[in-house]
Amino acid sequence: MARVPTAVMNLIHRFPRLPQAPARRQRAGARPPAGPALGPGARPRPWVPALGLVAVVLLGAWLGLLVVGNVRVPVGPMDTTMALRPSFTGGTKINVSPLGALQLDSHIAPVRLDVNVDQLDPERSRALVDHPERLSGLQDEVTDDVARGTADLAVRSVVAVVTGATTLGLLVYRRPRRALAAGGLALGLLAASGGSAYASWNPDSVLEPKFSGLLSSAPSLVGDARSIVTEFDVYQQELARLVTNVTKLYDATSTLPVYQPDPTTIRVLHVSDIHLNPASWKIIASLVEQYQVDVIVDSGDTMDHGTAAENGFLDPVEDLGAPYVWVRGNHDSLVTQRYLDRMRNVHVLDDGRARTIAGLRFAGIGDPQFTPDRTQRTGAEQSQELAGARLASAMRDQKRAGTPVDVAVVHEPSAAREVDGTVPLVLSGHLHREDTEVMRYGTRLRVEGSTGGSGLRAIEGKYPDPIETSILYFDRDTKRLQAWDSIELGGLGLTTAEVSRHLPEENQPGADSSPSPSGSSPGASSGSPSGTAPSSPSATPSRPRS
Repeated sequence: MARVPTAVMNLIHRFPRLPQAPARRQRAGARPPAGPALGPGARPRPWVPALGLVAVVLLGAWLGLLVVGNVRVPVGPMDTTMALRPSFTGGTKINVSPLGALQLDSHIAPVRLDVNVDQLDPERSRALVDHPERLSGLQDEVTDDVARGTADLAVRSVVAVVTGATTLGLLVYRRPRRALAAGGLALGLLAASGGSAYASWNPDSVLEPKFSGLLSSAPSLVGDARSIVTEFDVYQQELARLVTNVTKLYDATSTLPVYQPDPTTIRVLHVSDIHLNPASWKIIASLVEQYQVDVIVDSGDTMDHGTAAENGFLDPVEDLGAPYVWVRGNHDSLVTQRYLDRMRNVHVLDDGRARTIAGLRFAGIGDPQFTPDRTQRTGAEQSQELAGARLASAMRDQKRAGTPVDVAVVHEPSAAREVDGTVPLVLSGHLHREDTEVMRYGTRLRVEGSTGGSGLRAIEGKYPDPIETSILYFDRDTKRLQAWDSIELGGLGLTTAEVSRHLPEENQPGADSSPSPSGSSPGASSGSPSGTAPSSPSATPSRPRS
């Protein structure tokens, strides 16, 4: 058992020592022990020691649950932690980090059931894919897992409560009989709490859940909770299919073909609009390893609401295997930017400041708008143009200083258009679809699709958004773009994986050395890898700007 905190020990010492029981016999003529004299009509207060015993029982039981009252339970393909916690209102709280929590008025008792969803186990998820027949029994498997975990939690909670109350009673009273009485009383209180929870159990509480944190938008995303319960068979199948497709997505990225351009090229992985999709980190790490990427460029909207609660989602960035260059999108806040700026191996671009990473000189500016609710504020277009003009001015200063910028990075294409003529290449995102064009004064604009498949909003439309990213190849001497590979993975419900090679016009056979000022590069497609035939139509309608 963990050490009792100092504050608890101080509280223990404040408990008055109860008087010892009088001796059975008293020697003849011995004087009774001195004590406070009771005035006329005064009576002893027996409720004082009883109140002290109750305090010892409650504090000891709480400490026991806090220290050893947790149990780790695999539920289907997920790892969860269950615990009982003291509460005035009871109920059940399901924590889904970093999205928020779901609260259910499941029972009325002085204890609350806490369930923390820790992570999705890829091995158990892959087992579901390898044995599709198990999907039909997923509901029964989850039910059995929860029942087994609840039984383990009940046993551990009994041990924790009795041990905690008995130990604290022994520390306070220094008498085994009193300590055992405290343990017994704690066991009785836990049994009474369990009986109260059983008697007031409300299975219909799932019809009216209370969302907090980022999950407060969940009803608008997943529909009315009542329809989920009344049509649970459909919901069960969709949930199982989601697990299946996430696992297949991981498998698809591990088998993508590796291209071998000139070994001296600088390889840049361009990602954008991840929107809190945790699968994106696995995909990015896989591509960094397979393509031997030198630097990752993220053109923003990594988050969805930009709150401090989301910051933990960014922690895998440090372990992706390459320097991470980032600019703020309209869904990323300054809180997000400061969190990333403190991370190892992360380079935040803003206000036109330039940095040289992996042999290329980058400059960028954060999105001037912060619109996590997806509203279009008045003057948004003008603010984008102003931000782009500031970036262009900074890059002209860099060129005059003899340190020209090779790649500019912004979030919205409207800001990118303002740097035309000041830099060879500008990268952006925001549109959730890929696009390429050479602007009027020769600057190439590369718009990346959503590397997160539009995140949680991917389930809003009729067709899921694909997961898109690209590998850019730069000549190490001239710092010019030589080619790029567009990578597209099917979104939710699809199992496609396509990779296509593209060449700028000036690098195609028979082309002039100067870039064409019009149109976008048609590129030369290298096809898609074998064994990735689409399971449904791959064409997706264009989505509104986010």
